[in-house]
Amino acid sequence: MIPRLQEVYNEVVIPKMMEEFSYKNALEVPKLEKIVVNMGVGDAKENIKVLDSAVNDLTLIAGQKPIITKAKKSVANFKLREGMPIGCKVTLRKAHMYHFADKLINISLPRVRDFRGVSDRSFDGRGNYSIGLKEQLIFPEIEYDKIDKIRGLDVVFVTTAKTDEEARELLRFLGMPFATK
Repeated sequence: MIPRLQEVYNEVVIPKMMEEFSYKNALEVPKLEKIVVNMGVGDAKENIKVLDSAVNDLTLIAGQKPIITKAKKSVANFKLREGMPIGCKVTLRKAHMYHFADKLINISLPRVRDFRGVSDRSFDGRGNYSIGLKEQLIFPEIEYDKIDKIRGLDVVFVTTAKTDEEARELLRFLGMPFATK
């Protein structure tokens, strides 16, 4: 079964992008390559059990088990040693990626309090887009009673677009609710 957002990409986004950017071939049209969801858990240096609940939350959100990220350098001011577990991340591709993007755009982002759209300035110059979410409660899979602490997470959309303008239009056609100025 093809994800709904992938059908939208094939039937709506490709023709619109070809018309707007005058691509000669449908294969030139930028597409989503992967989505990386990252959750930093600074409390894990004191209590390792906190990391387990973060992994469980991210597993529910992404539908895939995350890997545990470790500190690359020791930082004395933060009482951090090299190799200590400090977060978790998951990389979504293909059908999982489209399902997650669809859920984020159509279900989760509208659940954010006082939501007026996401910023259109969070592009990195190479066609990748990042969103920072303040709480994991916006996802319908997370039960409010079962969480130990509200944690934020980062979502990075990696595209094959060469410019930020192409990536912005790709995400806009996919339904990303950018804030109007």
